[in-house]
Amino acid sequence: MSHTRTEEPASRTRAEVARLVDHTLLKPEATAEDVAALVAEARELGAYSVCVSPSQLPLTGTGDVKVATVCGFPSGAHHAEVKAAEAARSAADGADEVDMVINLALATTGRYDAVQEEIAAVRAAAPQVVLKVIIESAALSDEQIVAVCRAAEAAGADFVKTSTGFHPAGGASVHAVELMARTVGGRLGVKASGGIRTTESALAMIDAGATRLGLSGTRAVLEGLTD
Repeated sequence: MSHTRTEEPASRTRAEVARLVDHTLLKPEATAEDVAALVAEARELGAYSVCVSPSQLPLTGTGDVKVATVCGFPSGAHHAEVKAAEAARSAADGADEVDMVINLALATTGRYDAVQEEIAAVRAAAPQVVLKVIIESAALSDEQIVAVCRAAEAAGADFVKTSTGFHPAGGASVHAVELMARTVGGRLGVKASGGIRTTESALAMIDAGATRLGLSGTRAVLEGLTD
């Protein structure tokens, strides 16, 4: 799987950035009608995927748009076997990608082997999906970010992801994306998500090494780019 990073900011067209976007709707109150509108908008904008809650699956009418969902969301404080079961159900319901939240207590107390084990459990339960590991980078020290990224790689994940967008510590930062990208060294993708609302912030994340963007306000971000 390639996670090639675009190097020339001036060459990034609206369509190129759109192909990096997981067009996201994870509000708990989102309805089936809201999700249908999200899918239609994703197709219109040329987004890579839609990301919705697992209870919204399966989706219809997605066309070429991939289907992503979340797991252990948003706290991550679920048993590993529960996360694994949730991922397996989502895969059976048609998810192409699963974004799982790590157990932050394990990370902040240095239990990185246990972090690796829970990621590996989800990986084993849904081997066919693209697995992204949400580390809540704003809640971690640099040392912890590096350690959990290494754990995700060792467990067979495909991406590391900054944030759920729900944690009070905050969302994505350029510093965290740079650190995550440097740690995984192109072997995994890096998804920047949480609080990215402008064209400038989206491009800054890509410059920092993000190979995927989680956006809810995708249209507003893309409007700042040319065709």
